[in-house]
Amino acid sequence: MPSIAERDTTKLLLAGDPEPVERVNLQGGSAIFLTCEHAGRAVPSALGDLGVASDEMDRHIAYDVGAEGLAHALSERLGSALVLQRYSRLVIDCNRPFEADDCVVLRSDGTRVPANADLGESDRLRRYAEIHEPLHEAIKVALDERQAAGRPTVLVSVHSFTPVMRSTGAVRDFELGLLYNRDGRFARHLAEAFAAANPDSSVRLNEPYVVDDQSDYTIPVHGERRGLPHVLIEVRNDLITDARGQQEWADRLAEPLRRAADMLKETTYGR
Repeated sequence: MPSIAERDTTKLLLAGDPEPVERVNLQGGSAIFLTCEHAGRAVPSALGDLGVASDEMDRHIAYDVGAEGLAHALSERLGSALVLQRYSRLVIDCNRPFEADDCVVLRSDGTRVPANADLGESDRLRRYAEIHEPLHEAIKVALDERQAAGRPTVLVSVHSFTPVMRSTGAVRDFELGLLYNRDGRFARHLAEAFAAANPDSSVRLNEPYVVDDQSDYTIPVHGERRGLPHVLIEVRNDLITDARGQQEWADRLAEPLRRAADMLKETTYGR
């Protein structure tokens, strides 16, 4: 990735555009630290509508439907810190490294993004520098402060997934996915605690996809590199499209998250 000194200084975000990062309850007492990388669907005014129809911007391709409301509800129930990102993943995907082909997508689930075609390196870098980097700097600073204060931290990244992929017809008929790569400790504890509290709900490990260094950013960079226990939560988005569903799923997840954190302490210090 080019150095800061090599970056084009022309600004993408203008007066009136939303700030890219929202910080909530950073001094919250819970060990759970929440992030939501695909919360928003804002588009910088300089990019117009990206050439994408307005009804397409309501789909999962533009943002994680319901994830923002779920993350806020979890923050309230747990007393957790939360850091969210406000721009659409069609502008830049804040859960991908810069080098990933789909950090700026040309097509998503069958939908073309005309504004991303033939995008120059300087324009791609500008999106990364003004939207992606501020989010992850905010997460880094908050985690550094927690570490310096000796506060225990479990990193929980909140997402949602579509029940059906339009481009392939693939059906995801489960309700909750818990994702990880190299360290599955917390995900497995959470799966156990969630299943015990919600016996009628379906939970899967590493579905609808698997975390890795190219398909994700928050877990590899802020979780694995720091040695923090972590999980990426994926809730099926038709279950959390409205406030009622978001509140219901926050209720379903809050106590299992607490229990999983307790289980982690028990297994870590009870050896």
